[in-house]
Amino acid sequence: MIELSSRQLPDLNAWLADGPPGAIALAEHALLTGTGHWWADRAHDPRAVVVACADHVLFRGDPTALAPLALARFAAHYAQAPARFLPLLGSAFDLLVPWERMVYLLREPQAVVRPPRGVTVRRLVAQDAEVLGALSAPGVDVSWVHASWGGPVELAASGHCWGAFRDGGLVAVACTYFRGTAYEDIACVTLPAHRRQRLALACVTALCRDITARGHLPSWTCSRDNRASRLLAWTAGFRLADEYVHYAVGQPVRPAVGLVG
Repeated sequence: MIELSSRQLPDLNAWLADGPPGAIALAEHALLTGTGHWWADRAHDPRAVVVACADHVLFRGDPTALAPLALARFAAHYAQAPARFLPLLGSAFDLLVPWERMVYLLREPQAVVRPPRGVTVRRLVAQDAEVLGALSAPGVDVSWVHASWGGPVELAASGHCWGAFRDGGLVAVACTYFRGTAYEDIACVTLPAHRRQRLALACVTALCRDITARGHLPSWTCSRDNRASRLLAWTAGFRLADEYVHYAVGQPVRPAVGLVG
């Protein structure tokens, strides 16, 4: 399996037209921002392609063109792949856990959300990188929210993130997690001590106005079990459009001693 340069990429539509909006946006985001990577079994006329960004990875094509050992770099990722790839993934990793996902698209008009007194909701700028990087709470890892952009510096400077500020600190954000040419898939997070105050909703609605102004359609992807995320999506005007399964993969399976491959 070889990594492809931007000049070697195959036609995206040919490989991803059947995918949900978030998957299409992921593949395009990896290309447009340079934070992701494309691989294939060969540079010309590939039989299988793999796209990875943050901790997500997409598989398309013919799984027999890929070797299990070549997938070791995708350990501890969330893999989205057609069913025909499951034997390959099962032989490559020691764990393969299905995870049902819900896909929502913005379909309803959004109400104006007024933040509570003392809270300012605005678009982040490059100078907000430090406060975005400091976004944290005891026992809560929120660094994933800027992983798809390469870190807080890149996300803050992107113009694709809105935040809620209280007493000078950032307590909630909503951002474009994967930006495509048609869809922008959204991520949001609120620190536990500041939840149930509609802060994420205020950030999401402001972000959606930006996305639609760019001529794109906001999408929202979350786990079926994440009731809070599903409720927030519904309240923000998103409606269910699709469902699929991706897989949490474990660590690479070690080849038996003496085997070559």
